[in-house]
Amino acid sequence: MALIKHGKLADDIWHDTDDFADAQALAPMGPIIVGLDTWRQHRDELLALAENSGGRIGLRLQPGQTPDLVASDLHHFDLIALEFAKFTDGRAYSQARLLRERHGFKGELRAVGDVLRDQLTFMLRCGFDSFLVATDSRAAAILAAVDEFAHWYQPALDRGATIPALRRQANGGARESGCAATWAY
Repeated sequence: MALIKHGKLADDIWHDTDDFADAQALAPMGPIIVGLDTWRQHRDELLALAENSGGRIGLRLQPGQTPDLVASDLHHFDLIALEFAKFTDGRAYSQARLLRERHGFKGELRAVGDVLRDQLTFMLRCGFDSFLVATDSRAAAILAAVDEFAHWYQPALDRGATIPALRRQANGGARESGCAATWAY
């Protein structure tokens, strides 16, 4: 597995587990990611573990699990991993938008599972920060695509993207070359 974070390969410090026999056994692992069912069953123990060991907690949501189920607990998580079970299932896009827009989640939002190069720009626009991909060849393809698009015609959640209509408005309405649209936001 390869982790891409903020457009670069990164070391993955998180340990994804649902093997919860004893909270103290998880402490040496470092930051952990648990599924929603494990969080619900062992919430208090996980919070105590994080408090006592300075540990960080991440949550993994499956496609059918809405962020509303843990809205009141989001402040406990440093990372939320959203599962793309297969490339045709887009529920993680909606989950990402809900987490960022409705619930104000500011932590790391990670795409896991069937993460493909062709979906990268839309994932970024929905608020994803990092991508855990299955193979090095997929990671290379995604890294090559990170900077493919720099300008968008509609606002979204990606940081740093520029919108030509807003730039035109800031420049006194001057039309940029190659851009026929004149609407402003």
